[in-house]
Amino acid sequence: MRAMSFSAPAPVERRPLRLRDIPIPEPGPGQLLVRVTACGVCRTDLHVIEGELPPRKSTLVPGHQVVGTIEKLGAGVEGFATGTRVGVPWVHRTCGNCTFCRCGRENLCEAALFNGYSVDGGYSDYILSDQAFTFPIPDTFPDLQAAPLLCAGVIGYRALNLTEVPSSGRLGLYGFGGSAHVVIQIAVYMGLEVYVFSRSDNHGALARDLGAVWVGSAKEGPPQRLDASIIFAPAGELIPLALEHLTKGGVLSLAGIYMTPIPSLDYTRHLYDEKVIRSVANSTRQDVKELLTLAAEVPVRTRVQPYALESANEALIDLKQGRVNGAAALTLS
Repeated sequence: MRAMSFSAPAPVERRPLRLRDIPIPEPGPGQLLVRVTACGVCRTDLHVIEGELPPRKSTLVPGHQVVGTIEKLGAGVEGFATGTRVGVPWVHRTCGNCTFCRCGRENLCEAALFNGYSVDGGYSDYILSDQAFTFPIPDTFPDLQAAPLLCAGVIGYRALNLTEVPSSGRLGLYGFGGSAHVVIQIAVYMGLEVYVFSRSDNHGALARDLGAVWVGSAKEGPPQRLDASIIFAPAGELIPLALEHLTKGGVLSLAGIYMTPIPSLDYTRHLYDEKVIRSVANSTRQDVKELLTLAAEVPVRTRVQPYALESANEALIDLKQGRVNGAAALTLS
């Protein structure tokens, strides 16, 4: 099968991914062999490929926003049939036994494995998935439009829930990429006022089109204080600014898996009045199920820029340089 893989971290401008012909894997007990039809290109892929996340595998196929059809069932698989369209997200498997797994916080599992990071992912014709972490895709979404929901959508949804933003509240979004362009649609559906911070004119125009009541820069600040905010950009310097823009008791969610160093904070200026900072780590199966159901109800309409599998390097470069408006995804046949 075809697969885009890399053996050593490098800037994506060097085009580290190489097209290789590798064997189609065999599903083991409890596993599914999924034929990939679309795979979202995520900022986490950038952090993995460029080495900002420490390598876990010597040669790796990235990709963790996978849509495809089940080709083969491993021993003991129940509740799935060949030919079924499914989604495969970031979390490949958790242990099920640790303290976190037992208390409903499997996203923090110490022994978790991740698609496109710990195990080979979806930049390929086929992927192996665990039956417990594979999800039917609502018919509402074509393959390409469904792919970004499986990480960008899910993480954005979890980050939004963690803000505990009040009904009819004011929500800030810092950075307007694949995740934010899903979250804004959910937030508007919930009746929230959304304020978007972006340096890109194209991203700002899309934010307005999707319902933002204000678009501007983090330094100039919004016209009024916000009840909650989410930072999607991996820029630590945004945290003090975002905290200053919050009202008393406001919550700031950090939705990235990686962030540059955070400047020092002034307690009175940034944190007093019971302001809260929360990081967002991975997701649970319940998050995925809830997001897919809600996205179909809204309905969320993802804006997806398609690329051929062989153009994965170009997709990553465009993503890094801010040329993707909405989300990017690889399309496979």
